[in-house]
Amino acid sequence: MQLSDLLGADAVKVFANVTSKKRLFQDLAEIAQSAYGLNASDTLDALQDRESLGPTGVGHGVALPHARLHGLTRVVGVFVRLERPLEFDAVDRQPVDLVFALFAPKDSGVEHLKALALVSRTLRNPEFCAKLRANSAPTALHALLTEAVGTQAA
Repeated sequence: MQLSDLLGADAVKVFANVTSKKRLFQDLAEIAQSAYGLNASDTLDALQDRESLGPTGVGHGVALPHARLHGLTRVVGVFVRLERPLEFDAVDRQPVDLVFALFAPKDSGVEHLKALALVSRTLRNPEFCAKLRANSAPTALHALLTEAVGTQAA
């Protein structure tokens, strides 16, 4: 599995001003609807339900919200770079500006976990995150993410 298997070109966005986690989740749900045909309302509910179990801000300005949904046949992702970092209740209490949301089939097991591990490993690299933060064009961000070296899952 590679990030190019998860992330469509139209599922990468840059937002100048997101004011809340709820608004961010609404935006992620709308992107998922546009890029993959997911129901935005169901996607939003699933993201909020998962987040209620514990924040998905993993630290160093990165958040990995994720949810399982009916109607999906494979794991898909949405990437958003925020121009203004957002308070996210991250484990290190730092605001978030890089958000990679994953959506998996309701009954997926190992594939969902492999995708989460892959994204986590990729966004744990400070140099790679600096490159993402230095770009504001969705096409450049998509290229960086899908061509990242060493992002294959074990």
